[in-house]
Amino acid sequence: MKKILVPSLIALALGSVSGLAQAQAAAPESSLSFNVGAVSDYRYRGLSQSRLQPALQGGVDYADKSGFYVGAWGSSIKFIKDSGASKGGVELDLYGGYKGAVGDVAYDVGFLRYEYIGNKLGEVTGFANANTSEVYGAATFGLVTAKYSHSLTNVFGTPNSKNSYYLDLSAAFDLGNGFTLVPHVGHQMVKNTDAGTYTDYALTLNKDLGNGLSASAAVVGTDADKVFYTLKDKFNGKSGVTVGLKYAF
Repeated sequence: MKKILVPSLIALALGSVSGLAQAQAAAPESSLSFNVGAVSDYRYRGLSQSRLQPALQGGVDYADKSGFYVGAWGSSIKFIKDSGASKGGVELDLYGGYKGAVGDVAYDVGFLRYEYIGNKLGEVTGFANANTSEVYGAATFGLVTAKYSHSLTNVFGTPNSKNSYYLDLSAAFDLGNGFTLVPHVGHQMVKNTDAGTYTDYALTLNKDLGNGLSASAAVVGTDADKVFYTLKDKFNGKSGVTVGLKYAF
């Protein structure tokens, strides 16, 4: 689910500016950016949201020099209809937050709403409404980022799961020539549902192709419960390789 992006969807734009004064002079008061892309399999927190099949995605972001930001991001999905619901083929993420730094530590705090347009998952026996709200906080020191996300509602359609959380750790290694290597490990705790709790991992290679275009390839897997996370005979937490292409402008 989200665009607080699975590593396979991360596209890092690398560039150089000579001189701190020049960089500060070039920094705008605010910025508005857009992105569109496609992935061979939309993985979020290690789980396929698209039945191990391709998905189309896109988003818009507004960032203020003060550190405040808001944005929206969407993707085609299949897991809601695969659960038996009649509607729910689009995910729309709405988010806002603040980024800053204390000494050598950068931080990011915010709110994220996962809205599954017109979804009817709550009408299916054994499920709650898929719409989910979370608050999150992240800290980056050097190459490493740790992030904690806490659900304020039932999480992704699991009943009685309010106050679930996701904890992840990632790093970004600049390999030169536009390549970045991103290892990741995360743990999803689903409140009151032991079978829903799992750990995921990924190793992603990103390539900046220039002019706003980037590509990614990732090895992704989980130790998720095969019964709990199987829909339409597809285990959505199986290990696999995903590729993606994204254009930012």
